[in-house]
Amino acid sequence: MGEINGNTDRSCGGTPPMSQSPLTLPRRSFLALGGVTAGAAVLAAEPASATSADPNDRITLPGYVFTLGVASGDPTPDGVVLWTRLAPDPLALDGLGGMPGHSVQVRWEVAEDERFRRVVRRGVERADPGWAHSVHAEVHGLRPDRVYWYRFRIADQVSPVGRTRTAPAPRTALRAMSFAFASCQAYTDGYFTAFAHLAREELDLVVHLGDYIYEGGGAGSIGRAHLPATETFSLTDYRIRYAQYKLDPALQAAHASAPWVVAPDDHDVENNWAGDHSQPDTEPDQDPAVFRLRRAAAYQAYYENLPLRRSSMPRGPEMQVYRRLRFGDLLQLDVLDTRRFRDQQLTDPSLRWDPNRQMLGAKQEAWLLAGLAASTARWNVLGNQIFAMEADHTAGEGERFGMDTWDGYAAARQRLFDGVVQRRVENFLIVTGDAHRSVAADLLLDFADPNSRTIGTEFLGTSISSGGNGTDMDALGVTWLAENPHMKFHNSQRGYQVCHLGRHEMRTDYRVVPFVDAPDAPVSTRASVYVQSGRPGVAHVSA
Repeated sequence: MGEINGNTDRSCGGTPPMSQSPLTLPRRSFLALGGVTAGAAVLAAEPASATSADPNDRITLPGYVFTLGVASGDPTPDGVVLWTRLAPDPLALDGLGGMPGHSVQVRWEVAEDERFRRVVRRGVERADPGWAHSVHAEVHGLRPDRVYWYRFRIADQVSPVGRTRTAPAPRTALRAMSFAFASCQAYTDGYFTAFAHLAREELDLVVHLGDYIYEGGGAGSIGRAHLPATETFSLTDYRIRYAQYKLDPALQAAHASAPWVVAPDDHDVENNWAGDHSQPDTEPDQDPAVFRLRRAAAYQAYYENLPLRRSSMPRGPEMQVYRRLRFGDLLQLDVLDTRRFRDQQLTDPSLRWDPNRQMLGAKQEAWLLAGLAASTARWNVLGNQIFAMEADHTAGEGERFGMDTWDGYAAARQRLFDGVVQRRVENFLIVTGDAHRSVAADLLLDFADPNSRTIGTEFLGTSISSGGNGTDMDALGVTWLAENPHMKFHNSQRGYQVCHLGRHEMRTDYRVVPFVDAPDAPVSTRASVYVQSGRPGVAHVSA
């Protein structure tokens, strides 16, 4: 595992990092908390040596405003985006969190130590009612590959403290780094205990691959009911649903423990949506124009509640999701958008090899392949919402494939895989969510031929809570392993995954909890899956 203590140099030579206090997560702070408009603008950002009067010294607030916690995201070598949302009454029926209908200014501080004795950057951000008083402060001027702590202030109120880390400089030769990936946290299906354990991991990054919320109404099997009680359609609906999820202390702890990189999947808008098309059996949004209104509301609420940069600020029903992050010479992370530009799911599986069908869309596909061709990173990882490996669901004779995954877009997948081979992309990996189960699989150039060339490895990760308790092996898992020899590991418990990248090897630990229908489940490593640099595919599984 790569060290992330501020006193540890992870590089392979060069200038050692600045001395920093040992890592201690600020759990005392963050575990104690149980229409589209123009965006908020940064009003000031200044070195810590400057002084800045609180612009809200005389403001009267209706209660504690930092109930939804803090977060950071999309780190660069010189900075990170810091997030909070002001909500003294987070579940207020109007979706506005109990805030007044005017803008307020929020101070932020970044320090080298958890007690803020060495503040290095501070600034002021305006929180506007049009964006639910969310704050997205883009901080610059920090040192690469360093742990920092951050907090917000308004009037006499102080937020919980968060911990973040900048990315290493582009040419830094890193020895190691670690990131977790997770997805699918249905509030009504189970407790978010996995996030409490994730918060205690020593991570450089957390990658969230979608289904941050679920759009449906009602109560699940454990008796936790969604708010509002019905399916979400309006901006108000989505805002209340996010507030309900973000009040969870385990989720807040995970956000405050490391920077996140996020991308939405289907349930963040509506189950199985594709492009401008809603789920085929859902009313009232059959008309694409009506569905675009719903997507605009969902995108806005997603942005309001997550640590995204202004480059991802939605404009009506459009939002820039796909983007590229680099971490020294060790990792290039390409975050995909597998919903907005795809064609509708097929009803006739025989058409899945139609060469005109799109998963990523022509522009994103070209961007991805060009970036992979130019990459100088040791490991090239795609953050992908729905699994890319082939998965025959039928035992024995015959085949059956899911039409919502890359199997329903087989020609688009082949273009991607052919492009990876043609561009000689080394150490190609995909991390994926959505399926509520874990699989490690070889990616074959031709899945119809078990002896085909292996071009990379996919790590499918299970859900945080969606699907309930789960089990070590279920009937679908038995079928998958029997019918798909490229699959090397399967498990259907709940949890998250931690990827440890080194120069010669990477390891993915599948971390699972035995139950989610009650709190306080323990965590264990169900299996560790290894990939060797320069040798695509699973090297071995330690279970």
